[in-house]
Amino acid sequence: MARTTIRNGRATAQIDGDFVVFLIGLRFNRLWKVRSWLGPFLAMPKMLQDLRKHPEKGLLGVRMSMSGRTISLVQYWRSFEQLEAFARNTDDPHLASWRAFNRTVGDNGDVGIFHETYRIHAGDHESVYVNMPVVGLAEAGESVALGRGRDTARTRLARR
Repeated sequence: MARTTIRNGRATAQIDGDFVVFLIGLRFNRLWKVRSWLGPFLAMPKMLQDLRKHPEKGLLGVRMSMSGRTISLVQYWRSFEQLEAFARNTDDPHLASWRAFNRTVGDNGDVGIFHETYRIHAGDHESVYVNMPVVGLAEAGESVALGRGRDTARTRLARR
């Protein structure tokens, strides 16, 4: 289903097994320091392009948003081990970009980077989407119409 196609009604996300939610972002602390933030800014699209070409690396889906000076991505990964392997592998684009960031920006304060990692066990999640395109976890896994027995967050969580 195209990301912009509205799916009328109520749906929830279904995904088999454990997975990882990885939040990552970049903050432009000093907008005029283009030389400091341009490299990190351009690095993420290259990483995502590589991950889309190689689904076996474990990225299930990603959603990007911008608020003020901060660009944030919510990423869904099949496992923490795959996320960590991508981050540490010298053949993947992340490690070189991370090393370049530490060399050129370090702790000078021009650019901020953050990430948070959450391991989600099978069934320890719930979601609802009403009159929405297929997004988020439903896009990373599967969008399932809500029916009897899945009307509330409590019943969706209890189904595991």
